[in-house]
Formats: sequence, C-alpha cells, structure tokens
Amino acid sequence: MFLSVLDIFKIGVGPSSSHTMGPMVAAARFLDDLRGGVEKFPGAGDLAGLSASLHGSLAFTGKGHATDRAVILGLCGLRPETLDPDAAETIEAQVRRDRIVQPEGLGELRFDPESDLVFDYGPPLPGHPNGLILKAHDRDGKLYHRQTYYSVGGGFVLTEAEMEADAARKGDAPASRSDVPFAFDNAEEMLRMGRAAGKTIAEMKRSNETAIYGAALRERLDGIWSAMDGCIERGLVQEGILPGGLQVRRRAKALHRQLLDERGNNINQPHQVNDWISLYALAVNEENAAGGRVVTSPTNGAAGIVPAVGRYYVDHCVGASREKLHDYLLVAAAIGGLIKHNASISGAEVGCQGEVGSASAMAAAGLCAVLGGSNEQVENAAEIALEHHLGMTCDPAAGLVQVPCIERNAMGAIKAVSAASLALRGDGAHFMPLDNCITVMRETGQEMNDKYKETSRGGIAVNYPGC
Repeated sequence: MFLSVLDIFKIGVGPSSSHTMGPMVAAARFLDDLRGGVEKFPGAGDLAGLSASLHGSLAFTGKGHATDRAVILGLCGLRPETLDPDAAETIEAQVRRDRIVQPEGLGELRFDPESDLVFDYGPPLPGHPNGLILKAHDRDGKLYHRQTYYSVGGGFVLTEAEMEADAARKGDAPASRSDVPFAFDNAEEMLRMGRAAGKTIAEMKRSNETAIYGAALRERLDGIWSAMDGCIERGLVQEGILPGGLQVRRRAKALHRQLLDERGNNINQPHQVNDWISLYALAVNEENAAGGRVVTSPTNGAAGIVPAVGRYYVDHCVGASREKLHDYLLVAAAIGGLIKHNASISGAEVGCQGEVGSASAMAAAGLCAVLGGSNEQVENAAEIALEHHLGMTCDPAAGLVQVPCIERNAMGAIKAVSAASLALRGDGAHFMPLDNCITVMRETGQEMNDKYKETSRGGIAVNYPGC
C-alpha cells in the first residue's frame, strides 16, 4: 500500500473535502471524459446539456457544505487546487443567471442549477454515503453519457467501477508495490520494516516519496507547509460572521490579540500554550468554514489539527527546523495513509472519529517523531490520540462545518500534543496496538447510526437553539 503525502495533503478550498472538493473533482473528471470522446448512448445527438443529482450525505448536508456551488464550479471546468475562492461566488451567480456553463473545449452547454441539480433525499447510492450522478444530454434531452461518482473523504473520488474494484482488492491479500521500497500495509509491518532496515518512519516514508517524486519532494513539502501556515496567518487577521446563517463569529483574531497582550505584559500561565494551539486550529477552520484555501489534513473538516500542531512545534518547541518539519509531514501522512487504507477518513462513512480522530493521530505521530521519538513511540502516540476519539459522531449544525467542527479541531490538536508527550515519556510498549485501534474505529463507524454520520439528523445538529 502506498498513499503519497501529496494525496493525503491536498491544497483546495473549504468548507468540506468530501462535500466541496470531491464533487468539484468529480465534475471536472466528467468533463475530461466528455473531452476525451466517450462513446455516447445509442440514439443521442450532439452534446448540449448537463445535469447532476446528489445522494446520501451529499444531499442531506449539501446546502451547508456548498456542494451545489462545488458542482457548478466543477462543471465550469474549475478545480479545487487552482480555484480562486474570491471568484467562486461571482462565477456561481453568473451560471445561475445565464443557466449555461462553458467549460474549455466543450462549448456552451445548458445547465440550470434550479432544475438540473437535484438533491435526492431518498436512500443513498449503494457504494458510499457520498454519491453523485452526473449526466450529459443532447439538445432533445436524450441521455448522452452518465457516470456515478463517490466522494470517499479527503477529496478522493472514485467512479462506481473504481469503487467496486477497490472493494475487490481489499477482499484479497494486499498487493505490494514494486516502485516504492517500504510498501507497508499496516502499522505492524511499518514497525517491522523499520527494525529490519534500521530506519525511522520518516526515513522510510521519504524513501517511498523520493522513489515517485525524486528531488521535487522537498519543494512540494515546502509548498504544503506554506499553504498550511498561510491559512493560519489569514485566519489570524480575519473577523466577522461566518457564512451560512448560524451567526457564528470568528474568534481567532481576538484570541490572538489577547495572547499577544498577555505575552507583552509578562502574564504567563502554564496552560496558555493550549490557547496558542487552539488559536492555530481555530484560525484554519474558520478559514475553511468561510470557503477559503486550506489543505486536506486528511480532510477539510479536520484541516486545522496538523497545521496547528506543526505551528506549535515551530513556535514553541526547542530545536525546530525545516528539515524536521518535513519529517513531521511525512510521518503524519504515513499514519493517515494507514487509517484511510484500513478504515476510513470520511465523516459520512465512520463519523468524526475518521476526520478529527485521524488528524489527531497523524499530528501526534508527527510531533512525537520530530521530538526524537522511536518508531514504537510514534506508533504509540498515534494510537493514544486515535483511541480517545473513538465513537465521535459527525453531527454538524445546519450541515455547516462550524459547530461543533471548529472547536473539535482545537481539542483534537491539544489531544495530539498530549498523546505525543505521553508516548515520549514511555518506551513504546503499550496495550492496544494502532492496527487494532484502527479496526475498532472502522467497526464502530459501520455500526454507528446514520443520524450521526454527516446527515445532520442527530446529535448537536438537532439540539441547538435555532433548530
């Protein structure tokens, strides 16, 4: 198994990797198929129009997650990694007014969001809770082409056929990759390979990534951190009310000012470091909620934890360096890849344990590594952080990635630092292996009631004052 650090950490836009980035990617892929000359359905004339339907969690919380905007922008040919968030509203308004899209290479196509974009609140599609169907039509409305996509978390998108093939592969023995030297499928293999080779997890992950990306890896890691840190910085200076109607006020700027004033007045309390960690996470997730540029870490809903702990390391830990920051990202991505491969990072599939829990485990492992932890201590740090998020539901109020999502990132970041510290004070030996904890998360998610898996039909989503 090999999932690149560039797959785990993808630069995109908020508020949701599965509900915003995923559908936009699916729409862009659909246009690529049309440009590639897919075989049209029998009896269809020339391509003239597009339509889409959203299913499962994409329907139930699609409005709050701006899934409709994501599909519109995607069908215009835009992609998350290059989209200018400030231009999105203008582009959406133009499509709604003119009822056409003009993707490059396909000309002018009919698309009226009011009638051609359907929120289907019936049963979800069979492959995953986040499903969407995209269709192309001729001038008379006859079906020209059709494709089903699943947004499986973290901006990853699979077609129906790819989903079936992926399920079939998981039913067989894991296939090793010949193009990377350390293709571990689980944490036990990761530790065993590290002992045999005498390498740290960061060294193994770097070897894998270098086999794919060569000398470009350093620049790409710098790009990931620059985007994460830039998101923090933007979040620290913004203020006002977040969009969506809940009237949630941004807090990061005011908190930052308070902490700077206390520092200037030599008001120091041991717990203030927790406030700094929380600040960094709040800044990111307020930017995400506003539709700003963020990095999936491993999802948008949990995008604040890895950057917050990374910033904590840079600003508050002795001996921090850019090279070690690369190690931090590499180790975090290694853990995120294991969780995605053996369970899920999708809130719609396993609840928030798969988002905030996974991100906390990733950050804990990365921090433990750069603070000198052994491979066994790193694995222990990830397990501690993940274990204490097990069972966490995904129940966003009004389908918005705001309440409780923003504060959950702050708490997840603090848990990550605590987990790394606990692991470093041990010798790596512990009761519950990370692999077992990942299995528990998967099984818990499978048995969790759908009301608590990003449908906004249970939990906090139906128990807040405005409900």
